[in-house]
Amino acid sequence: MTAVRVDQLVVSRGDRVLAGPVSFEVPATTTLGLRGPSGAGKSTVLRALVGLLPAPLCATGAIHVLGVDVASTGVDLPALRARAALVGQTPVVFPASILANAVFGIRHVSRLPRAELRDRAQAALTEAGLWDEVADRLDAPADQLSIGQRQRLCLARALALEPELLLLDEPTSALDGAATAAIEAALAGLRGRRSVMIVSHDPAQLARTCDDVVTIGGTTGDGQRSAAAPAAAPA
Repeated sequence: MTAVRVDQLVVSRGDRVLAGPVSFEVPATTTLGLRGPSGAGKSTVLRALVGLLPAPLCATGAIHVLGVDVASTGVDLPALRARAALVGQTPVVFPASILANAVFGIRHVSRLPRAELRDRAQAALTEAGLWDEVADRLDAPADQLSIGQRQRLCLARALALEPELLLLDEPTSALDGAATAAIEAALAGLRGRRSVMIVSHDPAQLARTCDDVVTIGGTTGDGQRSAAAPAAAPA
């Protein structure tokens, strides 16, 4: 099964091309990195995959995500976004507890008993590498967490949906070395179990965390692939 298939995707604003044309595939349960120079449209491509381009941006070409033709008329984009969860570059936490933040997404797509919501939160926080740090303060305000912890909380919020695909936009760009290592450790735990796309400006990070890498906006042409190194434990 192919989690993502993109063919000749172009994102434009009027006559100005912002990204593409780019073509690539993400096989199921693999991790694909997306790299390129600043302004190449990496984050824009990621948002196009789940129909989150703001007006007046327009996407052309073929985009199939988890078997859904994203460009087709009448597609249920909110349902797709529950299956293909996007985690943005800036960790956004809501003015609520750590637990409430962790289950925020799943509460909006599924009516689960409170005990099951807590179980899903624990599983997601564990998968994101945050559980041991917050298990004794789940009712504390989320805005008391460090930036690195907030980023992992946002990852946990996405994982609580049990998505088939994770889309991560520069997940460590604002983090220090220790927080980056924690995020990469969480990504290592996901590798081979979930389909993941990672946008990053750091080629070494992509080599550590991805099975394959696609370059957009480079001199060799969009969609250029390069083999990633085998996964390694974060330093």
